[in-house]
Amino acid sequence: QVQVVESGGGLVQPGGSLRLSCAASGSFFQIRGMGWYRQAPGKQREPVATHFTIYGTSNYADAVKDRFTIVTGNANTTVYLQMNGLKPEDSAVYYCYVDLLSNGPDYTPHTYWGQGTQVTVSS
Repeated sequence: QVQVVESGGGLVQPGGSLRLSCAASGSFFQIRGMGWYRQAPGKQREPVATHFTIYGTSNYADAVKDRFTIVTGNANTTVYLQMNGLKPEDSAVYYCYVDLLSNGPDYTPHTYWGQGTQVTVSS
C-alpha cells in the first residue's frame, strides 16, 4: 500500500510565501514523477507543477511560473512546492500526487493522491 501525505498549507497575505511538503511511502519499484494539482471552489482541478523524477525535469502551469518552485528531497520520495508572491487567485486545495511503478513482476503504473491541503491567500 502506498501513502501520500501533504502538509504546509495555511492562511497567508497576498505577496507572502508558503512551502508545501509531500511524502510518498510504501512498497513500490520506482517513482516516475511527483507533483501538485489544485482545485478552487467551483472550478476543475488543474495542474500546478510536476517533477519528472526519471528525467530530472520540471513543468509549471503558466499561472505560477516564476513564482512557484518544485524540488525533491532525499531519495526522491519527497517533493516540496515553494510558493512565493502568492495571490488571492492561488487560493485552493492543493493535492499532491505520485506516479510510480508497482513492484515486479508486473511493474504496473499507478497514480496515488494525497488528501489535500488548503491554501488561502487573503488580507
